[in-house]
Amino acid sequence: MAALRIIFMGTAELSCASLETLAREENFHVAAVVTQPDKPKGRDLKLQPSPVKSLALKLNLPVLQPERARDEKFIDELHALKPDLIAVVAYGHILPQTILDLPKFGCLNVHTSLLPKFRGAAPIQWAIANGETETGVTVMKMDAGLDTGPIISQRRTTILLADDSSTLHDRLALLGAELLTQTIPDFVAGKIQPMPQPAEGVSHAPKIKKEDGRIDWNLPAKTIWNRLRAFTPWPGAFTFLAGEPKPHLLKIWKAETVGQSGGAGEIVSADKTGIIVGCGEKALRILELQREGGRRMNAAEFLAGHALKTGGKFE
Repeated sequence: MAALRIIFMGTAELSCASLETLAREENFHVAAVVTQPDKPKGRDLKLQPSPVKSLALKLNLPVLQPERARDEKFIDELHALKPDLIAVVAYGHILPQTILDLPKFGCLNVHTSLLPKFRGAAPIQWAIANGETETGVTVMKMDAGLDTGPIISQRRTTILLADDSSTLHDRLALLGAELLTQTIPDFVAGKIQPMPQPAEGVSHAPKIKKEDGRIDWNLPAKTIWNRLRAFTPWPGAFTFLAGEPKPHLLKIWKAETVGQSGGAGEIVSADKTGIIVGCGEKALRILELQREGGRRMNAAEFLAGHALKTGGKFE
């Protein structure tokens, strides 16, 4: 039996595990990799390839980088490749119906949530921020909506108390790659029938903005702690300490909830065991933090160079 001709579409680091796994499988032939155009980065704004492009070049796979997925020339190139199936993982553009209808077996997408929960751009972060104890990956057949296609397969994983968005991202990337490669053969053989997503339980995961990382000390300590984990490493959980000539920005890397209480943002105590700050409910003990332009430090190291007074306030 001839290998299944697959076009892979992806851009982000999340996509790389799936591409590498598909390229390794003898039953699949990755005919081309589609990724977003190189983007300027760094101080000199030098063009940088996406993680997927870098991997595709290492694997000696042809790369296509259309400005838009709707470009007619690009769609003609896809037609010429005669794919049996298109696999999509964190590509970053909505596909037009002409592409969805192009391959014999349609377009399959790996989404890092248990759909219909957390449709959208940032399901990993919002699952942690919302205090979920479980998440997973979904392989769905794509339709014209945003993450609304019928479900083909799902796999679950526990969100650990030690998880932040970085550790959960890496686990879900591997889980998604494994599920995709296991799902495709049964799907194309007709052994799996896509199931419409249930109407109940729909939630959304919008793109993360930098301001999402700013700590609102009026929230309960547990909510702040969940958001800290969700927004590590980007945009980071941050707050401001009053100072001259302007407030000092502090990035919080690690913290834990404690039973003490105090005014929202009030420094209840500050010693080598941590900096305890009052919240809307209970308090947060800051264990690791970083001043803007400085290095990441534990609380004892930070306090050695930056005295904090009880009763002072984060804002």
